Amino acid sequence: MASELNIQICIDVLDSAEELNQQERDAMLLAQETANDAYAPYSNFLVGAALVLEDDTMFKGSNQENAAYPSGLCAERTALFAMSAYYPNKKIKLIAVTARRRSEQHFLPAMPCGACRQVMAEYEHKQEEPIPVLLQGPEGKFYRLRSVSDLLPFQFNREHL
Repeated sequence: MASELNIQICIDVLDSAEELNQQERDAMLLAQETANDAYAPYSNFLVGAALVLEDDTMFKGSNQENAAYPSGLCAERTALFAMSAYYPNKKIKLIAVTARRRSEQHFLPAMPCGACRQVMAEYEHKQEEPIPVLLQGPEGKFYRLRSVSDLLPFQFNREHL
């Protein structure tokens, strides 16, 4: 007889930036500023990511496109890979992600792609503790997730190899 597996994911929906704590505000502001630096001449979709490390160092990344698609890289992976190159043993306290269209000033909901979710999950697994994720939501809202595993409940990691 088949059984059922229920997965419950709790996401805090914050109505405005005023509901963010100071560190979250700073990280989201850095992600928004970094989106402006994206190299996105083909999609015109500007994505910024910011990481807060255990010592409160902040690291950023923006999407980087390439005419030889799919040679580009998303903002989340740009930030994570660069951070790991400079600070390979530091833990991540928070990941913030936002996006906007080049032709517009307001920010849009930003949901990491599958590849970014997998990479984020790898770093969470590596540090053996949850990494909270803050995402730009619709209409000025924000989504706060307690862990990357809330974005990717069935993760593939080194234990599956």
